[in-house]
Amino acid sequence: MSGAAAALVLASGSPRRLELLARLGIAVTVAAQDVDESASADEAPGVHAMRVARLKAMAAARRYPRRPVLAADTVVALGERILGKPRDRADAFAMLADLAGRTHTVLTALVLVWNGREAAHLEQARVTMAPFRRELVRWYADTGEGDDKAGAYAVQGKGALLVERVEGNVQAVVGLPLAALPDLFGRVGLLLVASGAGLALTARDGPPRRVGRP
Repeated sequence: MSGAAAALVLASGSPRRLELLARLGIAVTVAAQDVDESASADEAPGVHAMRVARLKAMAAARRYPRRPVLAADTVVALGERILGKPRDRADAFAMLADLAGRTHTVLTALVLVWNGREAAHLEQARVTMAPFRRELVRWYADTGEGDDKAGAYAVQGKGALLVERVEGNVQAVVGLPLAALPDLFGRVGLLLVASGAGLALTARDGPPRRVGRP
């Protein structure tokens, strides 16, 4: 395939990831994929995040074989223990109580596939939580903000109240490290270029064309 690339497919149902891409002027087709996100025995957090992101990318690529597909997976790790999305509010409370006053790692894996090529990137940050009281844990868990978030919190929302500091790229915690995208696209033969007020994707040997909805 040469010339202008087709619209980007985002193999994620995360509203935050979609919002971040939209801020750049990149319109996408959302194609969330239902894959098994359970961790294998003794699987390292980074390996797990990358494996799940690749599963999502490959599943979406089968549906959109001619389109560039971007997938992401974010995991929270307390030591080598992977904290996924909470099963319910009680599970969210337990996770947050474990994280209180401690430092954990957040890893976001990105996988991009297009035109028979694949590129991957792993970003991580260390997050130190404030030693908040159990009443605050209960209040935050009951807001529901962390119901569908790894580690049961969202640093970009009310969850910022719980975070004392972030070391590293905060975008890894949010779930989409934007600074990695130009290199990631370049490794599969795409260019991210300026186009008016936004950005456009184009194949290396083709003229720039704004990425729009199909």
